[in-house]
Amino acid sequence: MKNTAKKIIRQIVPAPVLDKLIAKIYNNTPAVGCVNFGGLRRLNPISREFGYDRGLPIDRYYIENFLDSQSLDVHGRVLEIGDATYTRRFGGDRVTKSDVLHVIEGNPAATIVGDLTNSDLIPSASFDCLILTQTLQLIYNLQDAVTTIDRILKPGGVALITVPGISQIAIDEWKDYWCWSFTEISARRLFTEIFPADNVTIEYYGNILTTTAFLQGLATQELTTAELDDRDPCYQMLITIRVVKP
Repeated sequence: MKNTAKKIIRQIVPAPVLDKLIAKIYNNTPAVGCVNFGGLRRLNPISREFGYDRGLPIDRYYIENFLDSQSLDVHGRVLEIGDATYTRRFGGDRVTKSDVLHVIEGNPAATIVGDLTNSDLIPSASFDCLILTQTLQLIYNLQDAVTTIDRILKPGGVALITVPGISQIAIDEWKDYWCWSFTEISARRLFTEIFPADNVTIEYYGNILTTTAFLQGLATQELTTAELDDRDPCYQMLITIRVVKP
């Protein structure tokens, strides 16, 4: 009976139209004009603070999962940007010396004041691990920064780096420094200009739902783990980079 019904429908409805209709039903795609935006139909985001005012920002979910998965790399002498939060959290007693780099004087946590693109104050071949989260987008001269990363790592040292893909732009003191967003391809090309390709591991995170939620400023707690962990290469919200110095 079902096969007979299918044959009748195919005789009445042209094949291209029927195929499109089936695809829409299969993908649960709303018809034009029938999309329910709900609370997202707005010209201002729900939060301009990346979701910090609602909970854990969605990009931090990916960042912290990445650092947790690579936590054994956080050992020996470790350099982190801004403060040592992630050094302490993921390195623990494996860290023998913790340094903090900050570009502007006045940060009480900083042990080194300098610029990743131009600072002789950062000692060469000194660090077993560099934790560099959400910083490279603020540096215009990216090649110089990657060259410095290579210079300051010990042989065998590891840099754990995250950069934004699809993202809102900060409204705080860093808004005038925000230069870049990245993709898996651009991150790979940037780092393989300096490091051997086999020593560079790139991953992307995000999908249409998490990216939309992140742009609106929603928090991790407002999505399920299954929604957060799904990956779509067309919606790269966050890029992680693990680099090992030969």
